[in-house]
Amino acid sequence: MEISSLLPGPQIAKARGAYVIGTASAAKHEMLRSLGADELIDYRTQNFTETLRDVDVVLDTLGGPNWARSLQTLRLGGTLISILPLDDTFPVKEAEAAGIRAVFMPVEPDHAGLREVTSLVEGGRLRVIVDEVFPLEEAVRAHTLGETGRTTGKIVLSIIP
Repeated sequence: MEISSLLPGPQIAKARGAYVIGTASAAKHEMLRSLGADELIDYRTQNFTETLRDVDVVLDTLGGPNWARSLQTLRLGGTLISILPLDDTFPVKEAEAAGIRAVFMPVEPDHAGLREVTSLVEGGRLRVIVDEVFPLEEAVRAHTLGETGRTTGKIVLSIIP
């Protein structure tokens, strides 16, 4: 599974026995290893489409041109999953032609899923990395930071004075 952010999905995949390959800048490799990544690719110096082949699942959090590039790494019968809002660049037809499944997985809470996530958190198998905490009054500044795409972890808005 290729990961490109600090979403809990790769940690959950690892907890379920998957071999996890992460893409991130070299500066974030140690942190991703601490979250369970087995193998890491520095996207600044390596083209993951030249390195990876026959991957079962790609969890894409970047979208756009990355969707089509990710198709190149998947095995026949593999799955491309996006959690981003879909647009006309999502390669459903290209994936189908290549024998790959391309699906959108919206992030929606459900009771059973939340119970499983709770169990992973309580068992120390899922953790959240927080980049920065902002008071609610600084929501615009927090949003601006998030748009840079250069954070390491979640941005938190605090409503407690």
